[in-house]
Amino acid sequence: MKPTDIKNPEYFHKVVDCQYACPAHTPVPEYIRLIAAERYTDAYMVNWQSNVFPGILGRTCDRPCEPACRRVRVEEEPVAICRLKRVAADNKDDIRDQLPVIPKAKNGKRVALIGAGPASLTVARGLAPLGYSIDLYDNQFAGGGMMRSQIPSFRLPAEVLDEEVNYILDMGLNTTFNIQVESLKEILDKEYDAVFVGTGAPRGKGLNLPGLEDAMPNVYLGIDWLSSVAFEHTKSIGKRVLVLGGGNTAMDCCRTSRRMGGEDVRVVVRSPFEEMKASPWEKEDAANEGIPIYNNHVPKEFVVEDGKLKGMRFEKVEAHYDESGKRTLVPTGEDLVFMEADDVLMAIGQENAFPWIERDLGIEFDKWEMPVVDETTFQSTNERVFFGGDSAFGPENIITAVAHGHQAAVSIDLFCRGEDVHKRPPPHVTLSSQKMGVHEWSYDNAVANDRRYAVPHAPLSKTLTNRKVEVELGFDVETGYKEAERCLNCDVQTVFDELRCIECDACVDICPTDCITFTTNGAEEELRHRLEAPASNLAQDLYISADLPTMRVMVKDENVCLHCGLCAERCPPTAWDMQKFLYNVHKAGE
Repeated sequence: MKPTDIKNPEYFHKVVDCQYACPAHTPVPEYIRLIAAERYTDAYMVNWQSNVFPGILGRTCDRPCEPACRRVRVEEEPVAICRLKRVAADNKDDIRDQLPVIPKAKNGKRVALIGAGPASLTVARGLAPLGYSIDLYDNQFAGGGMMRSQIPSFRLPAEVLDEEVNYILDMGLNTTFNIQVESLKEILDKEYDAVFVGTGAPRGKGLNLPGLEDAMPNVYLGIDWLSSVAFEHTKSIGKRVLVLGGGNTAMDCCRTSRRMGGEDVRVVVRSPFEEMKASPWEKEDAANEGIPIYNNHVPKEFVVEDGKLKGMRFEKVEAHYDESGKRTLVPTGEDLVFMEADDVLMAIGQENAFPWIERDLGIEFDKWEMPVVDETTFQSTNERVFFGGDSAFGPENIITAVAHGHQAAVSIDLFCRGEDVHKRPPPHVTLSSQKMGVHEWSYDNAVANDRRYAVPHAPLSKTLTNRKVEVELGFDVETGYKEAERCLNCDVQTVFDELRCIECDACVDICPTDCITFTTNGAEEELRHRLEAPASNLAQDLYISADLPTMRVMVKDENVCLHCGLCAERCPPTAWDMQKFLYNVHKAGE
């Protein structure tokens, strides 16, 4: 194998598993160390630069970073990365003096944002400091998009949402709320230099089952019903409620139903419990509120008597898998199961809807009626029109929408300046030694079996009687510190200098995970099998040195390295160094 090019910014980026897994590539270990140092405002700003909504995401993020956390190499539970974000948000000082300065003199370019959700707001956050005139259109009374209409207040308090949304709205945006854009052509005719579409996936999916027509007065699409509750158009629900679906929207529907008068609330899902799309913590929260989940039940019909909904019938199934892992739901042959219901909420998915985009504007649509969008630039086939968030590639989550917004802002800025949108600016990368003495480092990385700390919850007696009472209370400062200390500082890299190495193998002897091997070089497939510990995870690279005097090479398996620094502490000639790798994604104007 060739020596590893550690100057390639993506090499060490991939080793920082949590940051790499985050769609917005938030420097996770960096802000966690700042929390441990009680520098909450600094930790918040590190987040804000990347994910824009630390307080919101600290409560609602889907946490793609946590399954990637290297802490699971030591014990079962990852670092509570998401909840630590909230610690920074809850304990920060006033940050308005640290936000970008908005120039009074504009640059002469005008941009329209359609939809005021996380993707559009991120675009505005990137372009407003560059002097763009930005017009924002949304059909709600305030910004936030589906963060406002679909995430219940007991998960995301309005004051948290308003604070972080207003940081951006206060950047001089021209906002037009309570208006439904009915024609993209009308927007384009206003001679904007660019238009960004961030309208989300606003249409809920339904089930056309026997009895639906008669049951319609008591059957609701989940996302529409949540919106109606959020805007206080709906104030109650029946005592017996069935929620169809197994995603996070279904969990929000069932938990909201409990707070709106539902006494017998049930979730019914086609799939096995383990395969539900809802996040594990969402299912856990529903269970803690006494909401049962009936899995492997396929809805078959609505039961209506004398013009009134009585319930639904379901077919019990079993999941069978073929050799490729493809699932088939096979009926068990048992009698249909009847469940009583006064109301039914269908939360079985969302889809995009673009009836307001005329089909003669040069925007191509695929067979699913989705716009054809470049996955790197987010530009459509009409060069002036960009898409992001759920509007671009279908329903995802807030952090993905933010990532789209950052890249769309870069593209819009390049486009408006007449430059090639495919020539993307490189990331900002630094690699700096943490050495403070011969064998001393500026960070502490003792590897201990510290179990994940539980997040406290408000009592059910309060939360189930008021939908605006937040359920999770967040970590206090002391617990936040303890949880932050569980981080293994995976951004502090082990950097090897073969010119200093005397091949004493002391690093091999002290490594707790056997991740270092000195051996003859070879082809990767063969080399992986003759290391101190066979390197079976092909998704993570091997760190290969140049040839040493003995014609051996140093091979380190990045998959099992805990960044404990023992190799550097033990190395007599200091061939190993611990260097902090800081990776920041490029932003518009950089």
